[in-house]
Amino acid sequence: MRGHRKHLPTSKDISGCAISGIMNEAGERFSGDMIIGSIATMHDRSNGLGGGFAAYGIYPDYKDHYAIHIMYDELADRQSTERLIARYCLLYEDESIPNRPSPVIRMRPFLHRYFVQVRPELLRRHSDLTEDDVIVDMVMEINTKIKGSFVFSSGKNMGVFKGVGYPEDIGEFYRLDEYQGYLWTSHGRFPTNTSGWWGGAHPFSILDWSVVHNGEISSYGINKRYLDNFGYDCSLFTDTEVIAYLFDLLVRKHHLPFEAACMAMAPPFWSQIEHLEPRRAELARTMRTVYAGALLNGPFSVLVGYSGGMVGFNDRTKLRPMVAARQGDMLLVASEETAIREVCPQVDRIWHAVGGVPIIGQLKDPAKVLGQPEAARLARMTRSLAPGAAAA
Repeated sequence: MRGHRKHLPTSKDISGCAISGIMNEAGERFSGDMIIGSIATMHDRSNGLGGGFAAYGIYPDYKDHYAIHIMYDELADRQSTERLIARYCLLYEDESIPNRPSPVIRMRPFLHRYFVQVRPELLRRHSDLTEDDVIVDMVMEINTKIKGSFVFSSGKNMGVFKGVGYPEDIGEFYRLDEYQGYLWTSHGRFPTNTSGWWGGAHPFSILDWSVVHNGEISSYGINKRYLDNFGYDCSLFTDTEVIAYLFDLLVRKHHLPFEAACMAMAPPFWSQIEHLEPRRAELARTMRTVYAGALLNGPFSVLVGYSGGMVGFNDRTKLRPMVAARQGDMLLVASEETAIREVCPQVDRIWHAVGGVPIIGQLKDPAKVLGQPEAARLARMTRSLAPGAAAA
């Protein structure tokens, strides 16, 4: 990525960015054409310096394997990376990520994917580690210690596809119309403080967490130092990276319900807490006190995907837009209503997000979609929602 990082303008522009997410809560899979159509409607919110997608349920033949997507500056960078992967994992399949030649996608890195499982001896040797912990350690080591290699996706039965270009062009390049998934998120980038490069496009991902974001995280420095305490290395030159790691920390490792995790990142103002009902006021005080380093400052709207669902939320004063709609089992969330109406003209309900209050969509029967072991893991990780949660 060294050769793909600095070739585009670095001047600061006013933030635009487009985000869109579509989920079938019954777990029915649908083509990537739908999410491409949605994000393409908001073409003018991005400027061609980054586009990307996250897709869930796309690898049913390898649903029990971690799908590791990697960008290489040079093919020679593969050798050292694959030796490192072999220390952590057993390799079952690897291949170039399929793509179509495109006249508008230029100076791209080499794109490869690996389907792996964690070496059992590592778990026996380190009884306090889970498979997810091992994968996180591997991703952090590759991204910080091996030049020319960058892991941009590392979850099970899901994948991130991103690059420099408009999102509809990126979707065409990666042949996403040929994939079927039950949950898709997407992003059209309008960079504010960093240059456009392939690894800096959204979504940002760790394990099955994927984050697309519109806005600016002015608390990035504090958030980065906070995450350093828990072994997360922020190395991707963009503020959005911290959000993916915060969700992994707060939900997977600390077992917070989604409402509590979102409240830690976008809590009510102290002046508002005293007017909340007692249980929510106590929760808000706790989140602000215990997780002060997780608070996100700045204008933002965020859409998070994971194997069991989708979570959308924006900043406390709602300085970035977020619209949601329901149609049967479908939940749609986007920056603009037009991105929803384009792919779903008739909806049962449509509404604007409330500042700091999450919109939560979840699989109705995770075991049917993910399998019993993965569904059990997901249940342990996410638990039930806290009182007053804003499940959509």
